[in-house]
Amino acid sequence: MADITVTAANVKVVSGAVKRTENAGATITAGQAVYLDSSTKWALCDADTEATAACDGIALHASLDGQPLTVMSGGTLNLGATLTVGEPYVVSTTAGGIAPESDLASGDFVTYLGTALTTANIALKIDNTATAKA
Repeated sequence: MADITVTAANVKVVSGAVKRTENAGATITAGQAVYLDSSTKWALCDADTEATAACDGIALHASLDGQPLTVMSGGTLNLGATLTVGEPYVVSTTAGGIAPESDLASGDFVTYLGTALTTANIALKIDNTATAKA
């Protein structure tokens, strides 16, 4: 498999949103996985290192570097992508990407984002394991 293909215009809160707004530290689009960097700006997650794999949420809209960005860290989210029901999704090795858990390889850091409830919706329950896959 590969990263899910997100249609940014279709990313929408479904219910129970836990949100936080900070400035973006890069150009970010809706549906990308992000974390707060040391300067308290949103940066794109990447499973290649422990620090960048530590996800804080999913971007709800697009933003440019230095502009406000709202991120969802809990609740049910329509990811604007086709999901496999029951599949756990994780931070990808592609900056900002989201992938099925089975896509991670040895040495990739595992951060669970949530499980697909439907073919469109994910129950966000972020778990930064800080563990590299064996």
